[in-house]
Amino acid sequence: MAGPDQTQPEILPLGADALVVRFSLTPDLAANAAAQVFAGEVAAGDTGGITEIVPSLASVMLRFDPERVGRAALSARMARLLQGRDWRQCALPAPSRRWVIPAAFGGAYGPQFEDAAAAAGISVAQALRELAETRLRVLAIGFAPGQPFLGLLPAHWDFPRLSELTPQVPAGALVAAVRQIVLFANPSATGWRQVGQTTFRPFRPESAEPFPLRAGDEVVFEALDHTAFAALAARGGEAADIARLELLA
Repeated sequence: MAGPDQTQPEILPLGADALVVRFSLTPDLAANAAAQVFAGEVAAGDTGGITEIVPSLASVMLRFDPERVGRAALSARMARLLQGRDWRQCALPAPSRRWVIPAAFGGAYGPQFEDAAAAAGISVAQALRELAETRLRVLAIGFAPGQPFLGLLPAHWDFPRLSELTPQVPAGALVAAVRQIVLFANPSATGWRQVGQTTFRPFRPESAEPFPLRAGDEVVFEALDHTAFAALAARGGEAADIARLELLA
């Protein structure tokens, strides 16, 4: 039996009070652009009954209030919005915000950094330069509260996950695979290679804005030497949770 037509988005049920609009079965830049553009258009349009809009790597989850709108009616509304457009030709909207986040790479802060450089087929020096210079985008927030998936790194970073899990990486760990970086919000097991670390907290439950990063934000890592990073980390708490937010035209 033939699989679903990957050129057409799908509207799928999710639990009792949500829909998923899926643009691809596998993450890619075109699907991510479509998801971000679609999420923005839903938010800017008729949101009657919609309580939450969550873009991911290749889809958008829409949570709704069943007392205000039925699943069938909301599905029909989304189908009309999707109709007559090639969503895979969408361009990512220009970022309106840029985060410059201090980070350390390699050594104790990135124990699998050299392995990642080898997997990418580049020198350690080139790997460090690309991690520090690439303007990444927040492609999605997920897996843990506030946790960003950042991309895309140059094509040679398209290496797979490890075959075995690392039992735990610390909060703030920067891990790499499939042209992406994940900044861990909490200590966690992972199959991605840890290449660096930051003191930035993407989840701040005590704050009025607990999720500082948003899908579509630009992120640049400011590479610190290990001595400077250790001094920053030693400050602890809010004093160490440093990043520069720039508003872009």
